[in-house]
Amino acid sequence: MESKKTYIIIGIIAIIIFIAITAVILLDGGNSKNEAENVSAENETNLTTTDQNTVDSENETDENTNSVKEDEAKVDYESAAKEQMADPKKGETIAVMHVKGYGDITFKFFDKKAPKAVENFLQHAKDGYYDGVKFHRVMEEFMIQGGDPKGDGTGGESIWGKGFEEEIDDTLVPYRGALCMASAGVGTSSLGSQFFIVQANYDESSAEYLTSQGYGEDLKEQYKKYGGNIVSLYKSYTVFGQVVKGMDVVDKIAKTKVKESDTGEMSVPVEDVIIESIDVKEQK
Repeated sequence: MESKKTYIIIGIIAIIIFIAITAVILLDGGNSKNEAENVSAENETNLTTTDQNTVDSENETDENTNSVKEDEAKVDYESAAKEQMADPKKGETIAVMHVKGYGDITFKFFDKKAPKAVENFLQHAKDGYYDGVKFHRVMEEFMIQGGDPKGDGTGGESIWGKGFEEEIDDTLVPYRGALCMASAGVGTSSLGSQFFIVQANYDESSAEYLTSQGYGEDLKEQYKKYGGNIVSLYKSYTVFGQVVKGMDVVDKIAKTKVKESDTGEMSVPVEDVIIESIDVKEQK
C-alpha cells in the first residue's frame, strides 16, 4: 500500500514537471516568434528608409542637374570667357603686383560685377596694406593665397573694418589666372583682405565631373581652353579680377618648396614669398 502511494506521488510530480516544461517551451517559442517578427519589422523599416534615402538622393541629384541646365541656358560661356580673358582697355584700372625675387603680376578688374571686392582690393593696394605681406598658402595645380598681414591665414580685414558678402556672377568663372576673394563660405559675410590666384591647369577628370553635374560642352570647351578650378570654386567664391600678364610668375610661386601647415596641409612656403608693393594705375 505504501509503495502504491509512492508511485502515485511520483506520477503526480512527473506530470507537474512535464506541464511546467511544456509551458516554458511554448512561452519561449512565443517570445522567439515575437522577436523574429520585430526584427523582420525593423529590417523592413530600415529597407524602406534606405530606399527613401536613395530616392531622395536621386531626386536631389536630378534637381541639381536641372538647376545647372537652367543656369547654363542663361550664360553664353564662350562670350563671357572671351570678355574675362581679354586685355584691359585703355583707361581701365589695372594693378601691378611686385613679388620679391619672382617678378610682376598684372591684374584687370570686374568692378561692375564685383564692386565691393574690387574697391576693397584696390584701396588696400593704394594704402600699402599689402606691402611686405606673404603668400602664406601655396598649392601647385590649385592656387596661391595671400593678403593676410599676420601671414598665417587667420588675419586681415576689409577697408570697412568688417567682413562683407560674396559677389557671385555666373559669367565670371575661376579659370586659370582668376583673382578671387578668400572666404569661409557663401553666406558667411567673411570676405576681408585675403585673396587667391587660381593656378590650376586643365584636368580631364575634372572635365568628366562637370559632365556628371549637368554642365554642357560650352563651359567644358572654355575650361579646356583656359584651365582653372571650376569643380570646387565656381559659384562659391568671388571672382573679381584676372591676371593679364605674369602667369609665369604665378607658376614659379606655385612651384616653390612648401612645408606642412598647422592643419597638416602641405602649403606653407619654406622661404617667404613677399609682396613688395602693388601699383594701381590706368591702362595706357
